[in-house]
Amino acid sequence: MEAACSKISFVDAHIHLSDEEYSECVNEIVDEAKSSNVIALISNSVDLETSVKSLELAEQYPKIVFAALGIHPWNVNNLGDDELQKTLQLISEQRQNKALIAIGEIGLDNTYAKVLDRQLMVFNEMLRLAEKLGLPVIIHSRGTTTQIIEMLPSYNLQRVLLHWFSNPINALSKVVKERYYISEGLPTAFSNGIREVVRRIPLTNLLTETDGPVRFSKPPFSGKRTTPAFIPTVVKAIAEIKKMNTADVTGQIIRNFEKFFGVKLN
Repeated sequence: MEAACSKISFVDAHIHLSDEEYSECVNEIVDEAKSSNVIALISNSVDLETSVKSLELAEQYPKIVFAALGIHPWNVNNLGDDELQKTLQLISEQRQNKALIAIGEIGLDNTYAKVLDRQLMVFNEMLRLAEKLGLPVIIHSRGTTTQIIEMLPSYNLQRVLLHWFSNPINALSKVVKERYYISEGLPTAFSNGIREVVRRIPLTNLLTETDGPVRFSKPPFSGKRTTPAFIPTVVKAIAEIKKMNTADVTGQIIRNFEKFFGVKLN
């Protein structure tokens, strides 16, 4: 018999808890996560301001919220004076802070191809810092997955997470070979493409996420604010796809989380 849901723990490896949309309700979200047995949240950042805020939140909610600091490719063309260097400096200065456990969200996005050279410059700086500090990286790769996977072996990176991996499917073999991880969220419950990714990726290379506050139009999620309370739905979908017990799935995902981020969860 499958263990009762209340006895199972979950993790959200990618949420933008420092996003302005969450600014008035972080307490509520953390409490909701706890009541849903979500025991760890990684607050991903997109610029210097959210990096500072993610760190503050991780210190405010120790042992459940952790910080990933970095500059999102969407923001590279709007960087203020010295913002890149200040973000790199912040990460370096906070390396020994247990609240900081990754560099992210960083990467490339071909939707903004006009600034791809600038994206590459910022991405390279972030990867070089991750290499130097031995920190995991959380990567955004929309439309650029093949390019990024070809780039990464030239860096001495300890751990790589490709967040919301969707395509190309044939890149999964390289992901597994290089011992990279991917994370998937609510589309696991309704997207045939994402479900096929989950079917093909070994469970040992998979993490769960929400990418909140992103919103979805698919029922029953349409119009709802995305929070870590949705993670049990993601895990249930993974278990269905893998034809596994939910407790076994989440147990492996917890182990993956601890191994990837180098933390021990209670």
